[in-house]
Amino acid sequence: MMSSCKALSVNLLGLFVLALSIPFVTAQEAEAQIDDESQQRSIASPSSPKIISPESLDSIVENAMHTFHTPGVAVGVIHQGDIVYAQGYGQRDLVNELPVNPFTYFRLASTTKAFTAASVAMLVDEGKLAWDDRVIDHLPGFRMHDPYVTREFRVIDLLTHRSGLDSGAGDAMIWPEPSGFSRSEVIHNLRYLTPRFSFRQTYSYSNVLYITAAEIVSKITGMPWAQFIDERIFQPLAMDCYAGDMPPSALTNVAKGYGHNDEKGIYPIPRNNIHGQELMSAAAGGIVCHIDGMLKWLKALLNNAKTPNGESIFSHEALANMWRSHTVLNVSSTARSLHKTHFRAYGIGWRKENIYGYEMLSHTGNLSGYQAYVALLPELDLGVVILNNGSNYGVRSSIMQSIIKSLMPEAPVIDWVKYYVEQQAKVEARWLKRYGEKPIGTGSVNLSTTAYLGEYQSEWYGTMRIFEDEQNNIRLVSERMKTLNGTLEPFADHSWVVRWDNQNAASDAFVHFVINPEQEVIHFTLHPFQNEIEDDHNWRDMTFIKQDLESTTSQQ
Repeated sequence: MMSSCKALSVNLLGLFVLALSIPFVTAQEAEAQIDDESQQRSIASPSSPKIISPESLDSIVENAMHTFHTPGVAVGVIHQGDIVYAQGYGQRDLVNELPVNPFTYFRLASTTKAFTAASVAMLVDEGKLAWDDRVIDHLPGFRMHDPYVTREFRVIDLLTHRSGLDSGAGDAMIWPEPSGFSRSEVIHNLRYLTPRFSFRQTYSYSNVLYITAAEIVSKITGMPWAQFIDERIFQPLAMDCYAGDMPPSALTNVAKGYGHNDEKGIYPIPRNNIHGQELMSAAAGGIVCHIDGMLKWLKALLNNAKTPNGESIFSHEALANMWRSHTVLNVSSTARSLHKTHFRAYGIGWRKENIYGYEMLSHTGNLSGYQAYVALLPELDLGVVILNNGSNYGVRSSIMQSIIKSLMPEAPVIDWVKYYVEQQAKVEARWLKRYGEKPIGTGSVNLSTTAYLGEYQSEWYGTMRIFEDEQNNIRLVSERMKTLNGTLEPFADHSWVVRWDNQNAASDAFVHFVINPEQEVIHFTLHPFQNEIEDDHNWRDMTFIKQDLESTTSQQ
């Protein structure tokens, strides 16, 4: 399940995911389109536009932080081979009033995926792996729900978000941290995730398949994936960044994660804080880095994947393949009018699109309490990285647009902070219109409370226990996911609502019990707590079967 501060933030993200629809052109057609645009573009404005001034950037960052309730931001920009910005703003720790600087560590979240893609590409370079290798040839225990898909699933399919699974399928094994699942268990449980689309039909984002790809790297190299990243990328580029455990010395300058809502204001999200331990989800979104390190990474990518001394990290062919269009994405009418975007696609660990005719490779990262945005515009010899310790994408987006558009004289001057305030208001209004009314029940259920108590098991998600505690609260506890503890409230018929103890970990959910003709509870399922019934949620493939117990009133 996707971690979030409130149900609203979960569903707002869902709206963006749902906006990605079935492609109408092939990846090859999209690739040819950007080549034509690059060749045909004629710029009537001055040939050497100046990048945004430090004074203007400072003003925009401060405005964005205040407007979108974000404690701290770090911004790095490399242009024409030179680092022109490496600046920290605000605070990494509100309680102790500690500032952000270029060496403050943040979670990279999904911008990690570019490193995972690179690790696979390196093995392709070495002839130890091929993009079109069958996954089962490297991981014999790999199984998807459909035997045909299992047999035909290739390494490149792991990294291009076209598996046919629902977006975010399997995330319930990752978040909320700490996960109770191992990587081998995540891969084993792929067989229980039912597809929503046909194989390779459309884009549908997957974290669990990036974890799977990293396990192939680990198996082939005989070392943990985090160690491979450290030895093959971080050390050659002198990046003091971490995919695995961090030394105590690095923990003296880490950003703490925060969220915001109107009731509490800015509040901490401690469960995602940087504690120095490697995450199970490292290859999907667990790398920890700072602006200084990320600028070295971007500089290498803009220099054909070479270190400062000219040594290749991976080949030009590998980089070109990662930046090639593999899965075409939908282009919204807003993107067409605002950015003159004619195509969007997913490469391997990178999204790509054209903005005013310029090709942009980018990726964002979202983890409750942290946001990241990395972008490269090779034609402009420009790389930008934005890291922050808040939970509102308006910060990173307004800063990014202000920077890249400063080098595009074709683009109109826009107050991007104001723009994203207005956009978020529109999205929120649409969400409230669709989901805003909370479900209303009778406040009672048809059987006695004791009938619902007991131990319930999912074939792959493990055990949930329902019991009455000393304060007469009906409690639901997951044995695998330690953060998923909550209190059940009667709703109606045989349905309850679970109010999770940690409201930052998951949104409230329905617990629907199924009864046999003898009026005995046989199992339950979970669904989002909303009026509109949907099938695309993280609980969709779980059924918790009631087990026979000597006592159903045991305490936690």
